[in-house]
Amino acid sequence: MCSRRPPVTTLLVSLAVLLSGGCRTPGPTAASSAADDVRTLCAWMTGPFSSAAQAAADPEHYRDIRLHMVPIWPGRADGPWLYVEQAAATALDRPYRQRVYRLRARPDGAIESAVYTLPGDPRVWAGAWREPERFAALRPEELQPRTGCALVLRRQPDGSFRGSTVGTGCESTLQGARYATSEATIWPDRMVTWDRGFDAEGRQVWGAEKGGYEFRKEEGSEARRHEGTKQGLRD
Repeated sequence: MCSRRPPVTTLLVSLAVLLSGGCRTPGPTAASSAADDVRTLCAWMTGPFSSAAQAAADPEHYRDIRLHMVPIWPGRADGPWLYVEQAAATALDRPYRQRVYRLRARPDGAIESAVYTLPGDPRVWAGAWREPERFAALRPEELQPRTGCALVLRRQPDGSFRGSTVGTGCESTLQGARYATSEATIWPDRMVTWDRGFDAEGRQVWGAEKGGYEFRKEEGSEARRHEGTKQGLRD
């Protein structure tokens, strides 16, 4: 389970390990650093995010999208697991993307964010970020893995996490696509994600063309948004 705000000491230790370069030694120190990075990444990914500022600055290329990520199954030792929901600001009750991500440290020091789809009609889970305890009724074995769609992320010298899918194995049939790619850079207060679909000839057929979407974390707004939605309000 990741915490909302990783301790400052955790971030400083992780940065010190990065700066030491070849001084990192295998064994418990490396394993502890990898676990710390996974917890830090999970905390940075958790919360409500909005691309409203980017959409206002460049409405020709970007829409106002709301993104919610919340940890689920906190008692499991094979995670962290996160429920992910994206929706247009004008249709928050009709998300166009619902996924489950599983974070894990890889032996090469990278972090893999595996992607899963929900069983049955995903709309049953729309808005479940407000009540993540609902996922107690679901088991990971019921999820469908999205083969080839995992992001492989690495810690950068500036402390951020950056990565992408690998190759062309993430299948997509949306708008005539054959495969999809994803790229992401994640900071404590924001993330930039760029999802695109390509046809068999490698031509882009969906997704932003100018660059990735910038989602800024809406600190302090989660409780307000939760209460407003319960009253039938919309942003």
